[in-house]
Amino acid sequence: MSEPAGHGQTVESIRRSLAARLKAAGRDAAELDARLLVGAALGLDLTGMVTSAKRALTRDEADHLERLAQRRLAGEPVARILGIKEFWGLPLHLSAATLVPRPDTETVVERALELLRADGVAERALRIADLGTGSGAILLALLSELPNAHGFATDISAEALQTASRNAAALGLSQRTTWIKCDYGSGLVGAFELIVSNPPYIPSADVAGLDIEVRAHDPRAALDGGADGLDAYRALISQSAGLLTSGGFLVVEVGQGQSGDVEALMTASGLSPTGPPKADLGGIPRAVSARRLPR
Repeated sequence: MSEPAGHGQTVESIRRSLAARLKAAGRDAAELDARLLVGAALGLDLTGMVTSAKRALTRDEADHLERLAQRRLAGEPVARILGIKEFWGLPLHLSAATLVPRPDTETVVERALELLRADGVAERALRIADLGTGSGAILLALLSELPNAHGFATDISAEALQTASRNAAALGLSQRTTWIKCDYGSGLVGAFELIVSNPPYIPSADVAGLDIEVRAHDPRAALDGGADGLDAYRALISQSAGLLTSGGFLVVEVGQGQSGDVEALMTASGLSPTGPPKADLGGIPRAVSARRLPR
């Protein structure tokens, strides 16, 4: 295994050394993680790392990088270390109360946009609700694509709502967002053309077996879906059925093997599934959608 970062090494040599250490420790995406950590420690973007490749690190820089490296080697995700994660091309700040947004969740955004566009309503002044918003990832991605929509985001965590609000401000979307502290849709009134959610869906007994990057760093409340993983769906689907406009859509993220059960809950609440679930890049059915039939 390569030696820890040391005073006098060049930007390029320390990046290679760190990548080798991360790979040896079994960390995924070792090359990318090394580049991100070196860039963060030295304040360099990708271009800066190329132009500064032969510059030697100062002792303070080497020490700073080593502190970051030790956190990553211990299993802390790079997004947690940096405090920021990109989702739908948008940089989102994180906090201890929010999940790290994952690429799989973009499937929810994709399905929601497909439904609205196919229905010919994407340009309208829509009311969108994101139940259990966390960092605001899903809602802010949708608002970035729907210029006339207004988003209402709920979460039981005040810290999560503060994080999401900060992200909205940084993206210039504050004027089109409203934040409500409540459990899923319990504090919402009025009618919504679209409701989205990525609720906790891991069965309680399975949480301890998750990868250390998840179980030790994501908030348990955002992971634990109860004994069968479906507690959140039971609450939010019945709430959503009463909050949707006639013809409105509900789109939720689900875990592997849960799509059939979630569709059944939607049907039992009077909603009509809108075709088969949309699969993520790994082929897993990830976004389940239904609509309140027009009356």
